[in-house]
Amino acid sequence: MKTIILAGGFGTRLSEETELKPKPMVEIGGRPILWHIMKTYSHYGFNDFSIALGYKGEMIKRFFIDYRLITSSLTVSLTEEKVDWHMGHEEDWNVDLIDTGAHTMTGGRLKRLISPIESDTVMMTYGDGVADINIRELVDFHKSHGKLATVTAVRPPARFGSLTFNGDNVTGFAEKPQLGEGWINGGYFVFEPAVAKYIEGDQMSLEREPLERLAQDGQLMAFKHQTYWQPMDTLRDLQALRERWDSGDAPWKVW
Repeated sequence: MKTIILAGGFGTRLSEETELKPKPMVEIGGRPILWHIMKTYSHYGFNDFSIALGYKGEMIKRFFIDYRLITSSLTVSLTEEKVDWHMGHEEDWNVDLIDTGAHTMTGGRLKRLISPIESDTVMMTYGDGVADINIRELVDFHKSHGKLATVTAVRPPARFGSLTFNGDNVTGFAEKPQLGEGWINGGYFVFEPAVAKYIEGDQMSLEREPLERLAQDGQLMAFKHQTYWQPMDTLRDLQALRERWDSGDAPWKVW
């Protein structure tokens, strides 16, 4: 099953990081967040990717062209003009890198990549968020209900610590807990090809008319993910992700 990753946005809320690179190439632990997302899918046996490129897409192309160089040790013999690659882990990935336009919206990017796939179910996610989601369970859930689309529903992380009181005494403190109520779109979709008919063109946002109409038609189901999910929307989010990785406590590292 092919996995589509939307990687073409400008990432304006991370402008300090994205002025020179696309948002999916912002690094956590020395690897782009895009790599972390792909490792999650690959852990569950999904290794066929199509990446929708836009803003500074050439940097993502260069990363994959040079992937072996970036991730492996090697010995260079200048006299013999020979390179010996040391044994290292190489991903079993097939990656299509598709230019979808700098200003194309999320729906337009999806339509461009899903339209050539006439009969196969596809997955899709954004290139700026990680989770400890079981991708195999997500796919099984989608296949079980027979609808056109599945969205992963998540509880958003709170931006501040929460306090509980007994009078003026603090009886409980939780640092940035998940919100107890409310569900939001966490990405990690599964779509049937017919979803493309709900998207009219490049300037249509997936999160507006297409998903709204799918819901109205009874064709959108929710896979409720109860545990870790974290977007990388702000510098504060990025710092939190880096701290979790550096501490050795990165919940999304399922591989």
